[in-house]
Amino acid sequence: MNYNLIRKMDISNGPGVRVSVFMQGCSFHCQNCFNKETWDFEGGKEFTQDTIDEVINLCKQGHVKGLSILGGEPMHPKNIEATTKLAKEFKEKCPDKNVWVWSGFKFDEELKDKEALKYIDVLVDGQYKDELFNPTLKWRGSSNQRVIDVQKSLQEHKTVLFCE
Repeated sequence: MNYNLIRKMDISNGPGVRVSVFMQGCSFHCQNCFNKETWDFEGGKEFTQDTIDEVINLCKQGHVKGLSILGGEPMHPKNIEATTKLAKEFKEKCPDKNVWVWSGFKFDEELKDKEALKYIDVLVDGQYKDELFNPTLKWRGSSNQRVIDVQKSLQEHKTVLFCE
């Protein structure tokens, strides 16, 4: 499993100043994807325990509000184990901060039984659709994508949208 980039100070992928990890590899290949360089599963850098430690240390800074995990596709079968491990260790070491994940997979379909959901606070799900692009949407690119409060959804056994 590889990652493409760690952004130490990101203000566009979730609320507040965040650390963002862009996983490497995606099979969706959405038209006009903003991150085509993350499609190749063989690209990027190796994702290791040192990577996790670096991300968590960056996240421990007081001004950082949380961790964002994007792609590529962090929930792809080739990436989900690393995404789960990163989110789990982050929640153990930074319990007062949140984890946001972006995935082309649907929460209530392909992701409903995945362990990673235990550690994710907000999931932006659904593939980007260029014909549904809307630049006024917060934290998503197209109107078919949903911003989901994962923990409330798990508690209520239904999809609950995130309200800021």
